[in-house]
Amino acid sequence: MTMNRTSVDAAAVQLFHSLADPARLAIVRLLGDGERRVVDLTAELGLAQSTVSGHLSSLRNAGLVEPHPHGRSTFYALTRPELWRLMAAAEDVLAADGVPARLCPERHRPEATSPADAGHGDAAHAESGHRARPDVDAPATRPGRPH
Repeated sequence: MTMNRTSVDAAAVQLFHSLADPARLAIVRLLGDGERRVVDLTAELGLAQSTVSGHLSSLRNAGLVEPHPHGRSTFYALTRPELWRLMAAAEDVLAADGVPARLCPERHRPEATSPADAGHGDAAHAESGHRARPDVDAPATRPGRPH
């Protein structure tokens, strides 16, 4: 499938918009530690259920999270381990502007940040059983289990 420039730009805008909110960044960090239900995120963030659901919808539309129904509950999990490289790069950009930030949890921090080494940091995620993409044939994580 060939994407034109407009659709590529729209996808990039959607991705960056999904990360442009403190609550969504907090949700991403929490999901980095393992799958969560909306009720879990609500309790941990102190936000209303409708607010958390809206943030999850934005992250889902950007392809960053996916729901996993388990009985009567639905757990949400991150789908893109590449996100941590993006977060680490954002830290570098902010640091260059004199704004130190910790967006990427230490355990998800890419070992190599140079473009030549990109792509090698996801091996740990692949070995842990985390599904990087829903269309890849690999086992998904179980509810409450870390990625």
